[in-house]
Amino acid sequence: MSASGLSYGPLGERCAHLCVDMQKLFAEPSEWATPWITRVLPRIVSLVEWKAEQTLFTRFVPAEKPGLGAGTWRRYYERWASMTIENVGREMIGLLPPLSSFCPPAQVIDKHVYSPWPEGRLQTALAARSIDTLVVTGGETDVCVLATVLGAIDIGYRVVLVTDALCSSSDATHDALMTVYHQRFAQQVETVEMETVLSAWT
Repeated sequence: MSASGLSYGPLGERCAHLCVDMQKLFAEPSEWATPWITRVLPRIVSLVEWKAEQTLFTRFVPAEKPGLGAGTWRRYYERWASMTIENVGREMIGLLPPLSSFCPPAQVIDKHVYSPWPEGRLQTALAARSIDTLVVTGGETDVCVLATVLGAIDIGYRVVLVTDALCSSSDATHDALMTVYHQRFAQQVETVEMETVLSAWT
């Protein structure tokens, strides 16, 4: 590991902060509430405050109503009919208030599945900035963060996961995925704490 605490050196101008799904949809009193979200929020805010112009937020947008969605997503929204837009209200897809105030200059990318890559908007935004490194925060570690990281690996991004700025509704699967990221993807994923990111991003 380098002196910066990162295996592949400090972070630079071609780095972006990708914050995954830190939305009202995943905070209390939502049925999809992630209990840790308020615990990691202050750390994420500290990074966004410093690098707002280099931050992109993804937002998960549910189906408008039950019965919509392709393939198994239709079944998903039958199970989670209460979480469709017509039931929760469009305002629930918004970012948590401490983060929404940074947009702009931070950019928002909406998606309708776990991964932000299939719809193409995120990759277009990153390519326009010549980004080659992603600092990833947000939730959930074992669902949308997982989909985000695997897609980024396939494209060829250097991925830096901020371990104390990730959240999940399951301690067990969060811990399991952190082990996977660290042990199975070590050539492509670096796992560090926020303090290391703040000191290594020049």
